Amino acid sequence: MPPNVTGAARAKLWLPTRKPRTLKAAGAFVDKMGFALAFPADDVLAPSLYEAVAGPDAVPFADGMGEAESLVWEWKDALPEAGLAWAGKLLGKRASLVAPDLLTLLYPGDGEPDDHRAFDLMPEAHRIADALLAGALPTSELREIVGNKSRYDRAMVELQRHLLVSSAGVRQQRAGWPVVMIDLTCRLFDVGGRFDRTAATKRYLATVFETTPRDLAKAFGWPLAEAKAALS
Repeated sequence: MPPNVTGAARAKLWLPTRKPRTLKAAGAFVDKMGFALAFPADDVLAPSLYEAVAGPDAVPFADGMGEAESLVWEWKDALPEAGLAWAGKLLGKRASLVAPDLLTLLYPGDGEPDDHRAFDLMPEAHRIADALLAGALPTSELREIVGNKSRYDRAMVELQRHLLVSSAGVRQQRAGWPVVMIDLTCRLFDVGGRFDRTAATKRYLATVFETTPRDLAKAFGWPLAEAKAALS
């Protein structure tokens, strides 16, 4: 497909005729796309919830926290809590949303609370996942469990790249901004035992129309060889 045709097809699919204005509509957008960034990024080929809300020419945060930014900021944490989309840093390690049907194909574990133990993760990632066995926890508490901010950030990226944990709403605090809650993906969604790179790749291509092994690997955090095999 020629680049100009591909771009037009993406724009037609990625920009809804009716802009989402409710959480349910935002979930329907992600469900149709299969996946989306919360906010657009030049280095990641994907639709974004922000552009669906604000339009293709809007620049996020150009004028601070506007209506569109506020909606997306709220929805990215509320969607998982409502069971409408997984949320975390996935696509190019950026804030992303994944529809439940695609999540089922991407989730690499058995759907058990201790799935993390089957993966070679840094010790702090295992400590976070173990702490979540009893239930969702705010990011502030998880950060205290790890102790070191940089290692906490790395551990969360590892867990989210494996789709083992997700944002799960927010908790109000006595002062300051609400704190994001984190929970095990398998507790929020019906996942486990259905990992399928080929089917996930087909779902990905239905949204981007064409891709390269490198872009596919970058999107889902797969080894390049596995991305090549899935595309073949």
